[in-house]
Amino acid sequence: MTITVDDVRAAAARIDGHLSHTPAVPAPRLGDMAGCRLHLKLENQHATSSFKERGALNKLLSLGEAERRAGVIAMSAGNHAQAVACHATRLGIRSTIVMPSFTPFTKVERTENLGATVELHGETLSEAAAFAHDLAARDGLTFVHPYDDPLVAAGQGTAALEFLADVPDLDTLVIPIGGGGLIAGMATAAKALRPDLRIIGVQCSLYPSMRQALAGQPIQCGGATVAEGIAVKAPGALTLPIIRALVDEVVEVSEARLEEALYRLATIQKLVAEGAGAAALAAVFDDPERFRGGKVGIVVSGGNIDSRILAQVLMRGLVYEGRIVRLRIGITDAPGALARVTRLLGEAGANIVEVHHQRLFHNVPVKMAEVDVVLETRNQAHVDALIARMKDAGYPTSLMVEVG
Repeated sequence: MTITVDDVRAAAARIDGHLSHTPAVPAPRLGDMAGCRLHLKLENQHATSSFKERGALNKLLSLGEAERRAGVIAMSAGNHAQAVACHATRLGIRSTIVMPSFTPFTKVERTENLGATVELHGETLSEAAAFAHDLAARDGLTFVHPYDDPLVAAGQGTAALEFLADVPDLDTLVIPIGGGGLIAGMATAAKALRPDLRIIGVQCSLYPSMRQALAGQPIQCGGATVAEGIAVKAPGALTLPIIRALVDEVVEVSEARLEEALYRLATIQKLVAEGAGAAALAAVFDDPERFRGGKVGIVVSGGNIDSRILAQVLMRGLVYEGRIVRLRIGITDAPGALARVTRLLGEAGANIVEVHHQRLFHNVPVKMAEVDVVLETRNQAHVDALIARMKDAGYPTSLMVEVG
């Protein structure tokens, strides 16, 4: 089974009036950094902040009356769960979402607030999926797969119809890959409209399952990633052959690149993305020569990022740019020494955020002390000048790698 551009067009007609056409916006500053002309397809602007609404809605609108009355079921702890819950409730269809027992309460609560019944079961995703299929068979529910369903993949493909309608002269499309539903649908539509268009898929390096499957390699995935939305261990049976036929290349990006892309989207484009949503930009930053001079469209697939993770990414980005630093400064253990240090730092234009004065627990002479200071600074050159100034004034100073 496969999908065609006619399936994608049918999906577009079906969901028209239910979903808004998401913006495709230029990103000139990000493009300048990468040496190309960038346009962003903002799939994080949906009601549940993810492209998943397209496929879920197309599937739900395709159900017969008896299927609607019986209800639907899905297995997901993320964006798919919210997409199914949101639109099933809106259409008056009863929905059940199965999540693994370890799912954070905030995700459970968010999905329940959208109208779904949440069942927590299993210690792994595969156990939760098996339980969901059992419930579907027992209760006559329609199972809504997150990616391995032709109606779901066709629905996701509508993003390509919109993107090419808004920016018809793209040279390259860069799309994140988890199970492959988004890129399979988009590639089907895009290649039918523009056979010359280059399509590049992106996976995080800890979960390169689609890339491994395409190469005929055993699937070896695992680890903690900021791109949870594409941390998929099992490529789709439907999506794999479509990707093999239509996608020009699949690349991997590291956690460091994903963090950088999240940071740049937030600070330069003023856009909140989740890790998977930043994967396409991460790929452009990772190999700018591949895209240099071209007109590149990237899909920001979602914006559901934990606020604590986003805060850490932003702080780490400031550290990377030399805008927040921690210095360790040696001083004499005498009255007025700390005041002289803080005065020097202030005169040099640094803003003191934290000060920790240490006499006992560091390996320093008994008549000396160490001061750890966290500072707001302008850039790395400013940091270097600060360190030189403190050393010239007689205070041994070193840059600490960790901020706190």
